[in-house]
Amino acid sequence: MGLKVTFIDPRGNAIECETEAGENLLKVGQAAGLPLEGTCEGQMACSTCHVIVAAEWCDKLAEASEEEEDMLDFAAGARRTSRLSCQIDLTPELDGLTVSVPGESHDARRM
Repeated sequence: MGLKVTFIDPRGNAIECETEAGENLLKVGQAAGLPLEGTCEGQMACSTCHVIVAAEWCDKLAEASEEEEDMLDFAAGARRTSRLSCQIDLTPELDGLTVSVPGESHDARRM
C-alpha cells in the first residue's frame, strides 16, 4: 500500500514523496534529496536527521524514547515537535505525514 509523506524543505518548498509502509522516514527524505545526513545510520548517536513534525501528526507517532530526546537536545533549531527521522517507521496511519527540515540542517555528504 502506497503512503504519501510531505517534506517542507529549508526554503519552504513542499516535496511530496510516495513510499511503502515499513519504510523509514530518514531513507525517504534522503532519497528525495533533502539535507538529512543521518551520520549514525539510525543508531541515535547524532541529530543530523532532525525534522519538525507538523503538530497535527505528533499524537499519531510513537513516543520518543529517552535516548531520542537526549539526542534532540543537540539538534539545531529543535522545537517541541522535533523528532529524529531515523526513528520514524512509516505505517498506514501515517499516510499524509508532514514534516519540516529545519533551515539549520546541513548535509556534509554534499560537500
